[in-house]
Amino acid sequence: MAFELKQNLKLTQQLIMTPQLQQAIKLLQLSRLDLVDAVNQEIEENPLLEEVASDEDPEAEKKIEPEQTEEGAREEASPVERTEELTGEGDGRQEFDWDSYLEDYGPMGVTYDRKEGAALAWDNLIPVKSSLTDHLIWQLRLSPLVDDERRIGEQIIGNLDQNGYLVATLEEIAAQGKVDPALVGEVLKKVQEFDPPGIAARDLGECLLNQARLLGKVRPLVEKIITGHLKDLEVKNYVHIARKLKASLEDVLAAVVIITNMDPKPGSVYNEERIQAIVPDVYVIKSGDDYKVILNEDGMPRLRISNFYREIMGGMGRGVREETGKKYIKERVQSATWLIKSIQQRQRTIYRVAESIVRYQREFFDGGISFLKPLILRDIADDVEMHESTISRVVTNKYMHTPRGIFEMKYFFGSSIHRTGGDDVAAKSVQDEILKIIKEENREKPLGDREIVKSLQARSGITIARRTVAKYREMMGILPSSRRKRYF
Repeated sequence: MAFELKQNLKLTQQLIMTPQLQQAIKLLQLSRLDLVDAVNQEIEENPLLEEVASDEDPEAEKKIEPEQTEEGAREEASPVERTEELTGEGDGRQEFDWDSYLEDYGPMGVTYDRKEGAALAWDNLIPVKSSLTDHLIWQLRLSPLVDDERRIGEQIIGNLDQNGYLVATLEEIAAQGKVDPALVGEVLKKVQEFDPPGIAARDLGECLLNQARLLGKVRPLVEKIITGHLKDLEVKNYVHIARKLKASLEDVLAAVVIITNMDPKPGSVYNEERIQAIVPDVYVIKSGDDYKVILNEDGMPRLRISNFYREIMGGMGRGVREETGKKYIKERVQSATWLIKSIQQRQRTIYRVAESIVRYQREFFDGGISFLKPLILRDIADDVEMHESTISRVVTNKYMHTPRGIFEMKYFFGSSIHRTGGDDVAAKSVQDEILKIIKEENREKPLGDREIVKSLQARSGITIARRTVAKYREMMGILPSSRRKRYF
């Protein structure tokens, strides 16, 4: 078999993602905070990018285009304004007596050293929330313990999880400290007397039992329920508890009130997790009978290409090093231009998608969640003439401030549920109807899922399966009927 070389023509189509397109897609799916971080990182890496002050006009300086020639750079070059070096004269020190101000109006307990000319750092005056470990170590140091006991106590505190439970066994702590496990058990009992009550427990039963014993008055029925009937307590089977303990239902209910007021997670009050505030990307404001969409530009960096490098580029010669410098500046200019255009395209896309959502969900903004319409990505994509994947990126991690509250833009999308004798409704509207039914139910005889199905059919003509009601109820964090029942 002979091998030979041949030339053939072949016509194919390929989708090639340019660097500009990749950057635009990446910026489009970023949240507002992530976008600010990405822009700040680009400003640090690209010396030609600079942020415009809020009182400046971003068009004050012309942008350098990548194809600009050297001669054009010389013609457009303008002298760069430079600020004078600060000398400290005329900066307010003569006009204002800071010594007297700090002495008269400074925080209590702040000392100002006139000789050294420096006060206590203001950062140190900001109150810092104490952590669970710091709070327990502080109590441990105040306790009358010997060195070995204090060292074991520190190991116990170091093995607590965020809810305040001990995650290590006594044997493991004893092996780590090379001490007797009995000594670890004695120190553990002392740590369990610390604040908050129920701390350093090994399970839920021990946590509740320690809190019951710290009440001051011994309640045998409370301890018996915690010790042997937590499962019945969880499902609110109080009649079974009363029968097993041979006590009256009234006494059992009184004990249950005490137990339910205990904290099953005593360490959670010192949890260091912080709530992240939501900054909306879009504002929807009602103006007369219409709704207007306004982009939130607060906090968004306003970028421009520095005019300083036009002068540098215009003064370069034709040597090897100069040509390398020109090439670097052109590459940085091109990168900065792509970033600015990508951000502008991102804002325009978000605005168009938000406008389309407002048009489709006009009845929701007028009447509330009961009027939320079924909406899919394809509906918005066809309206704004974009691809569904683009719409998906736009509504991810973006928020809309409306007269009805702040919603994630994904909130307005959802599947449809058939309704007898009317238009289909959105799944979120059905969830809202279920929530209303449960709020209106008799707490002593809560409705089961099948009863909720019948109520939905009677009230709104909505026909769904029982398992769908159970799914929506779990999504909203609503307990089943057996656990919603109230005895007192």
